[in-house]
This record gives sequence, structure tokens and C-alpha cells, in this order.
Amino acid sequence: MTRRSSLDPAAAAALLARLREARPLVHHITNTVTQNDVANATLALGASPVMAHAPEEVEAMTAQARALVLNVGTLTVAAVDSMMRAARRANAEGIPVVLDPVGVGATPFRTAQVERLLSEARVACVRGNAGEIAALAGRPGMVRGVDAVSAGGADSADDRARFASALAVRLRCAVAATAELDVLTDGARLVRLAHGHPWLGRITGSGCMATACIGAFAAVEEDPLAAAVAGLACFEIAAEQAAKVAAGPGSFRVALFDALAALDPGTVAARGTWQIEAVAPAGGPAAGRDDTKAGRGSRS
Repeated sequence: MTRRSSLDPAAAAALLARLREARPLVHHITNTVTQNDVANATLALGASPVMAHAPEEVEAMTAQARALVLNVGTLTVAAVDSMMRAARRANAEGIPVVLDPVGVGATPFRTAQVERLLSEARVACVRGNAGEIAALAGRPGMVRGVDAVSAGGADSADDRARFASALAVRLRCAVAATAELDVLTDGARLVRLAHGHPWLGRITGSGCMATACIGAFAAVEEDPLAAAVAGLACFEIAAEQAAKVAAGPGSFRVALFDALAALDPGTVAARGTWQIEAVAPAGGPAAGRDDTKAGRGSRS
């Protein structure tokens, strides 16, 4: 059974220090549009990225890594084959797999390939935007291209919590649904996190980089939800810091890498603020809220 770790800002700060000390190798099979940004974000945060896609070597490369990150943004049958080979090796070696189901729900092919990955490999965490998580949870029509779209009020924070919780229970993994208010859950615990900056939505690759940060923390933390919380919190706090010195989305992208590299555990502990709740079992009492674990409490 996976040990459950603390989810508060102090724990995320301690994880950042552990990551920087360990500098783990993280294997990415990722989106060709954003792989340079993903590599730079991984490096800036403190891990070591490798981007090996060839089916002839993905298994050997995965065996050397401490986490595997799969991103289906630029999807082909050959890419899925490489992902499956790597994921099977990761599962055999006990290496955590983090999946970014980019655009799932947009086309039948994309949805089928993501469902294949999820049915044939065990994942530790799925990180997607609200529409992608809703699509995987059985709510169609909330993805256009690779973007989440509003669906007549069906995209509230409570809806995200419901979809993410259902998916976490079905897949037995952590799920992170990112939006203005992020919702993260493993089906038993739920975190609402409201860090970040609007400019993240004005650059390509922000979601891919967020998933990469989760993968980096999964390499040093066996509790997938704790890794997801620390990864998203650090990425989004860095975005807040970057926005203070940027003039617009272009300079923000560069400043984001600088802010990730400069981010220190003290800043995470001091600025981190999120809400932690217990998820009630189906048919059980309402979930209890635990703001005391969340340091400074909720921003929502």
C-alpha cells in the first residue's frame, strides 16, 4: 500500500528540497510542439530530463529513470506504441507513470488511444485540463482541439471535483484537473489549489510543463497526490513570481524558467495556500474540510 504523505505547503517545500538534492532522471515521451519547454522546465525545477521516443530504446531508457511522463499532444500510432512499451517497463520496475491526456475527447482516435494506455498500463497520476478530465470521466463535449470549453455551467469547481474523484476511483490513481481553481484528488483526499497567473493560458506548453513538474516530484515521492500537489504548487507559484517581472506572455515564458530555477522551499512554504478536504464515500456523509493542514487556508 502506498504511504500517504502530508499535503500541506510545508510538505511541498520539503519535497522541493528533496528534489533538488536528488536530481532524478525523468523520461518524457512527449508533445513535439512543447518538448523543449518541458525539458527546460524539468531542468529549472531541479530534475534531469531525457526525451527518448524511439521504440527500440524507450524500455531501456525508462529502466534508468525514476519517473515516466507520457504526453499525447502530438499523437501517432507509433508514439502510442513507444508509450506502451515504456509504460509496461515502468510498471515492471515500479517506476511511477504520469499521463497528460492532451485533447482527449476531441476526436475518436485520440480518445481511443488514451483509453488504451489507461487500460493496458498502471498510471500514478493523470493531469489534464478540466475538459480532458471530464471527458475521461464520461462527460463529452468539453474539449475543442486541446482546450477545455464551457458547457453550460457544467464546468464549476464542484463539477471538476466530481469528475476528478470519479476518475481517481476508477483508475486508482491521483487526478489533477487544472483550471483557474485546480482540483486534485486520489478519491479519498481532495485539494483545491488557486495559484497561477492568467498568462499561463497565453503561452503554448503551460499544461505540458505543469505535468512535467508533477513527474519530477513523482520521481522522489511515492504518494502520487502529494507529488501532484507539490508539482502544481511549485509551477504555479513560480508563474506568479514570473508575472511580476514580465511585460507580457513572451517575456513571461522566459521569466517562468528563471522563476522555477530561483524558487526555494522557503517561498513555497510562505506563499503556498490551498484547501484540503476528505472525500466522502459514495452514499456517505458530506466530506469534511481541513483548512488547518493547508497552512494559510483557501484562496477560493
